[in-house]
Amino acid sequence: MSSLRDWAGRRVLLTGATGFIGSHLAQKLAIAGAELWAGVYPGDSTELIERLPAGCVQVPIDLGDSNTIVEAVQTSHPDTVFHLAATGVTNPGIAAPHALRINTVGAVCLLEVLKTHHPRRIILTGTCHEYGARGTVEGLDPINFYAASKIATWAFARAYWRAYQLPVVTVRLFQVYGPGQPVQSLIPAAIRTARAGDDFPMTPGDQERDFIAVTDIAEGMMAAAQAQNIAGSSIDLGTGTSHPIRAVVEKIWQLTGAQGRILPGALPYRPGVAMRLVADAQRTAALTGWRARIGLDEGMRQTIDEF
Repeated sequence: MSSLRDWAGRRVLLTGATGFIGSHLAQKLAIAGAELWAGVYPGDSTELIERLPAGCVQVPIDLGDSNTIVEAVQTSHPDTVFHLAATGVTNPGIAAPHALRINTVGAVCLLEVLKTHHPRRIILTGTCHEYGARGTVEGLDPINFYAASKIATWAFARAYWRAYQLPVVTVRLFQVYGPGQPVQSLIPAAIRTARAGDDFPMTPGDQERDFIAVTDIAEGMMAAAQAQNIAGSSIDLGTGTSHPIRAVVEKIWQLTGAQGRILPGALPYRPGVAMRLVADAQRTAALTGWRARIGLDEGMRQTIDEF
C-alpha cells in the first residue's frame, strides 16, 4: 500500500473534484503533497468550489464538451488521473442518451487524449450497481442507465488498455457515506429526519449493502493508483461486510435518540433492485494492500457529529 510520501510532487488531474467523493480525495492528495489540477464543472456553485484545497489549480471540465477535456489534460500533463466526474449518481431515473453522452462518451474522450500523454495510472470510477443481482451468466447486470453507462465505460477502458497499453484501473464503489454527501442520499436523509424528529418512510429495508466511509474510499483510490501490476483490472472498494439498510437506519435512530418513527415498507422497492451487494475486499487487499479501516459504528458517529 502506498504512503503519503509517494505523492509528493506527483502531477494529478482529478475530475469531479467538487463532488462528494472528489472533494475528500482532493484534500487527501493535497495533504500528501501532490501537485493537483482540480476539474471544476462550469456550473459548480461557489460553495462547492470553496471545498477545494488551497494551492490546487482549477481547470474547467465539462464532459459534454471535449475541448475542455483536451485542454485540461494539456494544461496539467498529469502522471496520475482520477476520473470521478459523472452524471446520474443520485438520479436513478436518468435518461439513457444523457448517461451515455456524459459518462461514457466523456470518459472515452478523456482516454483518447490521454493515450498520447503516457500517464502512469488512470483511475476510473464505477459502481457496485453494475453487478445488479449477479444472477446473469455475464456477471454484470445494471439496474439503471447510470450503471449501464459505467459498464460501457469499463468496456472501453479495457479496450484502450489492450489496444494502447493505457494503464487504466476501474474501481467499483460500494455504498459510500460521510460528510458532504448529497442530502437526497439515504444516510443524510435519515440523519436529517432523525434530527428533526420526523417519521422516516422507507422500503422494507431488507436489501443488504456494503457501507464504506468516504475517507476509506479516498485512501482506496490512492492505493489503486499506486499498486503494481493491476493495469487493465477492475477492483471493488468496500469493506467486505454487508448490512441491511433497515438496520443502518435503526442505528442512526439509536445514535441520535430520534423521536420519530421508522416506517419500513412505506415505500416500494425499485424495480429490479439487487438484494445484496458486497465488495470482494479480499481480492482488493491482495492486489493493492489496502483495506477499509473505519467500521460502521465509528463511521456513522463521525458522520452524525459532522452533519
